[in-house]
Amino acid sequence: MTISRKCVPFTPFEGELKRATVALVTAGGVHLKEQEPFNIADELGDLGFRIIPPDVDSSDLMVTHHHYDHTDADEDINVVFPIDVLRELKADGTIRDVARKHVGYMGYTMQLKAMYEGTAPQIANEIDRGSRADVVILTGG
Repeated sequence: MTISRKCVPFTPFEGELKRATVALVTAGGVHLKEQEPFNIADELGDLGFRIIPPDVDSSDLMVTHHHYDHTDADEDINVVFPIDVLRELKADGTIRDVARKHVGYMGYTMQLKAMYEGTAPQIANEIDRGSRADVVILTGG
């Protein structure tokens, strides 16, 4: 079975960051310590995602992923999920606000069609619904 990937055209942000609300979406396997970890035992990959609240303490986040070396992220989650940096940018007026929700998922999967047709649109819908984001920063692992 061949999967057709449609290219998403580069769309530069034309607004002013100081008036923008920013959300984070990471493929780095980031989630709250209290949330169910991603299933790294499934050799096809975990297609789930986790909602991360805007007021999360960065020390309450962790990485569950086995397809990249996340040693640095284990020391400082901001390496792959820069939530504290976003707060600093808000405090100094560089951005207007931190979005009301963020998303973490495990970017590794052998189920590309399911990711493309299912998980990716679900993540986009989550960010669209209630996050108030004008800008989304996407990070990998």
